[in-house]
Amino acid sequence: MISDPNADPQASAPDTAKPDTVPAHPLGETTNGGITSTARGASGYAARQNPAFNGQAFPMTERELAELTAQNQNLEHWNTSEAPARRQRVVMLVLWLAIALSLLGWGFNLSWLAIPAAVVATVIAVQIIWRDVQRAVLEILSPQQRILTSALIAIGVAGLVVIRFSGLTQRLREQVIDFNWDAIGATGEVIGAIGQILIAILAVYVAWRQYVISKDLTIQQNLITQQQTIDSYFQGISELVLDEEGLLEDWPQERAIAEGRTAAILSSVDGDGKAKVLRFLSRSRLLTPLKRDALLGRPILDGRGGYEEDRYEGVRVIDLGIMLAAADLAGTDLRWTDLSDINLIRANLRGADLVRTNLSRTILCDANLSQADLMGTRFFYGSAQTASPRSRTDAPDYRTGACTGSVVENADFTNAQRMSEEQRYYCCAWGGSKTRATIPGGCDGIPNKLGR
Repeated sequence: MISDPNADPQASAPDTAKPDTVPAHPLGETTNGGITSTARGASGYAARQNPAFNGQAFPMTERELAELTAQNQNLEHWNTSEAPARRQRVVMLVLWLAIALSLLGWGFNLSWLAIPAAVVATVIAVQIIWRDVQRAVLEILSPQQRILTSALIAIGVAGLVVIRFSGLTQRLREQVIDFNWDAIGATGEVIGAIGQILIAILAVYVAWRQYVISKDLTIQQNLITQQQTIDSYFQGISELVLDEEGLLEDWPQERAIAEGRTAAILSSVDGDGKAKVLRFLSRSRLLTPLKRDALLGRPILDGRGGYEEDRYEGVRVIDLGIMLAAADLAGTDLRWTDLSDINLIRANLRGADLVRTNLSRTILCDANLSQADLMGTRFFYGSAQTASPRSRTDAPDYRTGACTGSVVENADFTNAQRMSEEQRYYCCAWGGSKTRATIPGGCDGIPNKLGR
């Protein structure tokens, strides 16, 4: 069979059997390849109107399919969005019309026009407001809270009804009339007086708290200022006694200025501040007697990275002298500090940490060392049996300990901590009767070399 090249290929194609029905759409419409019955109706209408199709269904192209789908979606969008908007416009038109008629009837004194229009406006307004109120309540209150609120309202209404119809209202009214209001007035005056007293007490408490807070803030500010002052002192002393190469260079005038600065700082800080200054000076070896060059007076290095110590003829960079006389150093940390050859008369060292502190040749007359930690504290050189307190006339002998000891007469050692046997022997021997009575462990068998 020879085919006609001018013939329509679709006319010569065999008919393909197609199902008469298609699956049902979930919304009640049938679908065919994603096209609703509206699209199929449009395609069938096009097929029926075109005589070239001879009543047969014509397959739709993808473009036609997309156009019909867009038309269907626009129709559904109009049904969901345009209709509510139209209803809102109608409601607003009716509402403003009712308002206008109400004002018109009120202006011309037409009750038959104003009252119905006002009723219509009220009903519409209540409906609009009620929807917003209902939405707000649903958003703010949970279901459980709405139930609880309804229950409370029900209890309140029920209570009012019971009071109204049970005769309690009349009895309450009678009791209120017969009540002694003078007693209530007197009671109110008493309560008012008590309230005024409580207010006065509260005012005093508030003022006291403000004072305490202000005092604490002042103390903190003073501590900050003190620390800044101490830091400035450290920096100034370092720049004064060190040369450009970092070596100690203390000429007599520089030592005098350093002692003056130290005396000023020690008199302006508290006990903890004094302890910080003493620890700095001691660890910097500015309180230690250093061996000097006989010609220039400059300190001599010991060959081990430090300066050589000379207890016999050495010169200190800073000589504390009487700067700490009667100083309050209670509870301070003075561990490993060199406090030798200074005057601590009547100083308060109660509870101070004096571990490894050098107190040789220090004047401790009438000093308070109760509860101080004396572990390793040096009161003398040599042995306790040959050591003796410093003397104004005799030179110290650091081998035997003669004239190298502290002056501990009338010092208080009550409850001193970790006092060794040698310390106890020396303090008992040279402390006098008043000091011997405070030595932990007593002074039995130890002679009183002081004689008084």
